[in-house]
Amino acid sequence: MQLSIRDVDEKTFREFKAEATREGLPVGKAITLAMGFWLQEHAKPIRNMLDFRSVNLGKGSEKLSEEIDKTLYGMR
Repeated sequence: MQLSIRDVDEKTFREFKAEATREGLPVGKAITLAMGFWLQEHAKPIRNMLDFRSVNLGKGSEKLSEEIDKTLYGMR
């Protein structure tokens, strides 16, 4: 894939390109790696169901989950 990127700081790009060359990487491959690292760094963590805490909805809500299941799924 070929593309043009606007508003890239010239000094930063020159240093990036020089480092990629020293490492023996084509600039495109180095940019792909940099984008991958950036995406990993900024990825939102996937929450585990065990991270959620229960909420006390007050008196009379003790069987609320069972009532919701019965309404939604016809469960007893």
